[in-house]
Amino acid sequence: MREEIIVSGRNNPLIDPVLHIWHWQIPLYLFLGGLAAGILFFAALYRIMGKEDKYPAAVKIAPLLVPVFLVLGLFALFLDLKHKLYFWQLYTNIKLQSPMSWGAWTLMAITPLSFVYAALHIKEIFPKWDWKFQFLKDFEAWCNKYILHMSWIIIVLSVILGVYTGILFSAFNARPLWNTSILGPLFLASGLSTGAATIMLLSKEKAERKLFAQIDLLLIVIELFLITHMFMGFLASTQVQIDAANLFLGGPFTYSFWIFVVALGLVLPATLEVLELRKYHVPVIIPAGLVLFGGVMLRFIIAYAGQASRWLY
Repeated sequence: MREEIIVSGRNNPLIDPVLHIWHWQIPLYLFLGGLAAGILFFAALYRIMGKEDKYPAAVKIAPLLVPVFLVLGLFALFLDLKHKLYFWQLYTNIKLQSPMSWGAWTLMAITPLSFVYAALHIKEIFPKWDWKFQFLKDFEAWCNKYILHMSWIIIVLSVILGVYTGILFSAFNARPLWNTSILGPLFLASGLSTGAATIMLLSKEKAERKLFAQIDLLLIVIELFLITHMFMGFLASTQVQIDAANLFLGGPFTYSFWIFVVALGLVLPATLEVLELRKYHVPVIIPAGLVLFGGVMLRFIIAYAGQASRWLY
């Protein structure tokens, strides 16, 4: 018979309350925002480099989806709001110390720009398109005149949007798992990776698919490095950070994170992309779809695991 002395009930399941305030709407919104940021970054970058004809899927086709992604993401965010009729109050002031303020104003700027940028290429994708009204044709001509200036603005805003999706979490000091500066660059790299994967799916040019497979492979390596660095930082920190890391190292999120995010969302698509670059035939939908799946799972798991982590000391 083994004798145990119980000095605390703290380790008993559910002895401490766990409050889940953010549900599926927030990680979905962060995924779509990061995906939109990734697509816009590459579209603006190759527009500035003058390679819009060489990489048409990146510059002209994929950006057509961005307004849809942003509207769906904003709608998911709207569904999460408790006081929906007062969302406009975010735009009555600017708080530089608030990630939500940065995000609100960035979305306010980049959403209409995404509509304009998509509209400038719609005739190339749909040759029979007609704007009907003369003022729209005049506005299109004026925007085409300054499209490079617009592209520079989009690059800056897309980077801010991609980083913001991670900083929104990391600004919550009360959640040890989220309280790390790694989440900003990690979510940016993930957003760029999902953007590259989407371009691969839409491209019909072999050279373009090869380029974005190489870019995505590099971004996956960066993500794996950041994930490793994040856990190293947690395990070398205070007890609450160690407990937060243990959620993924034997805890309830171990299997979901290492299987769905790391194995299926990063390692497997990277392996398939290496095989493709070595001339093996791999249907592009498989690695690209896995990257998108991994991007979704990363945000959902970080969102739910972060709310399960807490300060107890």
